[in-house]
Amino acid sequence: MVAAISAARRGSEVIIIEHMERVGRKILSTGNGKCNYTNRRQGLRCYRGENPAFVLPVLEQFGVEETIAFFKELGVFPRERDGYFYPASGQASSVLDVLRMELRRLQIEIHTDCAITSVQRTKHGFDVRTTQGAFRARQCIFACGGRAFPKSGSDGSAYPYIEKLGHTLIEMVPALVPMKAKQSFFKSVAGIRADARICLYRNGKQIAKDRGEIQLTQTGVSGIPAFQVSRYAARALAKKEKVRAELDFAPDLSEEELAAELTARFAAHNGKSLEESLIGFFPKKLISLFLKENRLPLQEKAEWMLNGRISSFARYIKHVTIDVTETEGFDRAQSSAGGVDTKEINPKTLESYLVQGLFFAGEVVDIDGMCGGYNLQWAWSSGYVAGMHAADRK
Repeated sequence: MVAAISAARRGSEVIIIEHMERVGRKILSTGNGKCNYTNRRQGLRCYRGENPAFVLPVLEQFGVEETIAFFKELGVFPRERDGYFYPASGQASSVLDVLRMELRRLQIEIHTDCAITSVQRTKHGFDVRTTQGAFRARQCIFACGGRAFPKSGSDGSAYPYIEKLGHTLIEMVPALVPMKAKQSFFKSVAGIRADARICLYRNGKQIAKDRGEIQLTQTGVSGIPAFQVSRYAARALAKKEKVRAELDFAPDLSEEELAAELTARFAAHNGKSLEESLIGFFPKKLISLFLKENRLPLQEKAEWMLNGRISSFARYIKHVTIDVTETEGFDRAQSSAGGVDTKEINPKTLESYLVQGLFFAGEVVDIDGMCGGYNLQWAWSSGYVAGMHAADRK
């Protein structure tokens, strides 16, 4: 939609071909329905892909300030929370509504429930055959999304046409998605939320880490820190590599400091059980897990722990190891990693190096962002830049 608006504002006649019944459905699910549409904090560390630096020339042309001004002009008053921007209405539908309103104002032709059957490069541009007939255009922009949340329309159905035009696709895997692990103890701690650090390892080598509120589920781990590292797990698992994660449930303390804290607690709670001595430090279900996995009886007197087992107990709490077996897939993913190889796209214009007049925008490109509005920022920025340069090409 932003690509269409950008091109139309520069005088181009624009047609949107959408295979769903409405355009922009995926926006409604962003930010838990509140649409965190950009973030003040930007940088290469916020974006991933084979070449994250690909985003820089795009963001220089249409970055955070341009995004805030663009949506404010459309009617979205920004509300900032620690660098995160939301519509003041608190509703993702507001962002979608103003984009649709601008499409109508610019009299952009929209064909919904319109599936592509072929895309061919011709002498004068592109011939696009669909279930609603043929369309011809001088320029073509693929802004068809990745494969995350296919019910919204991002189902990968356009990729065969991109490949037929000669482009290479980096294998797509789920990103920003819960991860499953083979350990059986998860059923006993499902629903627990705790401040923790997660470190991800591939074949024994650390490849990613993050910290924040981890959520334990029936089958594994969720929450923002797990989401942030999940794309690396998905990529490694796709290559049949061994993936494990370590959960540190005392991230503010070293092993030695944690052992000292435990020693002080057990000494101060003379006569109380091990479980009772840890109340107020960890959630109850986690305490039971820690003791059970270390083969320690819940009701054993706390002073019993002063006999040389505290160091190993502290080490376990800071290195709860799980074997990651899979992610919860594209259906539960907020975005996908992979897409059109950026080596084949001009980073300043987003035009194909291989096919003149062909442009790409958004998640279809091999760029994915962290949680925090970065995937949407990439969508707005790449859409605006692709639409601008596609229009200028005429």
